[in-house]
Amino acid sequence: MTGIASARTFLFVPANRPERYAKALASGAGAVIIDLEDAVAPDAKVAARQQLTDGFNALPATERSRVLVRINAAGTPWHADDLALVEMLAMLGLGGVVLPKAESVADLVQLAAMVGPGCAVLPLIESAAGFAALDLLATCPGVTRLVFGNLDFQADLGMACGPDEAELQPVRLGLVLASRRAGLPAPVDGVTPATGDTAQLQQDAARSRRSGFGARLCIHPSQVAVVQAALAPTKAERDWAQRVIEGSRQAGGAVFTIDGRMVDTPVLRLAERTLADETGK
Repeated sequence: MTGIASARTFLFVPANRPERYAKALASGAGAVIIDLEDAVAPDAKVAARQQLTDGFNALPATERSRVLVRINAAGTPWHADDLALVEMLAMLGLGGVVLPKAESVADLVQLAAMVGPGCAVLPLIESAAGFAALDLLATCPGVTRLVFGNLDFQADLGMACGPDEAELQPVRLGLVLASRRAGLPAPVDGVTPATGDTAQLQQDAARSRRSGFGARLCIHPSQVAVVQAALAPTKAERDWAQRVIEGSRQAGGAVFTIDGRMVDTPVLRLAERTLADETGK
């Protein structure tokens, strides 16, 4: 679960394309989400479960902890069978489960009980009801990180956001605050649907970092490296943080200045967090 808690990139792969599982894991992504929901047509879901079972069993045991499964939402005809599947996969080393349209504490409690404490649970916030229940969902047993479904959220509220999604900034702040209150790692931001628009992806990922998110969902392998770079501390930021830490040692923990800026406890904490972020993936 540790890798999922610190991962910067979560790459989707359709459950009915098992030949892509290993490629997705080799893409550099911190974690891979095998998708039984949106990526699989209704008449293909039964077959996709079997393909997922076979494909997961073929993966090296050392890679299985980096794999999550996005199941179908509670209330759909496929949810119960999906729950049975991830319960079995959890015993084989599955890293986590993403629950779409997360709105109910009872649904998360049931999921966490079925997969056990070694399998992360990630609620996907995609609706007004899910947003209203953020603090309750964030503190459910087994929940490791919150995830924002930016496109479905817009659809649920009838929104027509601009390219910068400024209209969603209060929602993003809500997820960051709920994660902090619950003691969770920074949440996972949504997708950039334009897979060939690198500039848009860079802007979106930079906004994620400014907003306090620690990761993003990716829908194409080409997005992984761009997101990784955007969410990671720059060399200049790492150098600054190291100088702050060293300056604090020399000052014996007292307030001091560096580059003309006062360094007190909040600035020192920022430097420590910057260096801690170096190892994220």
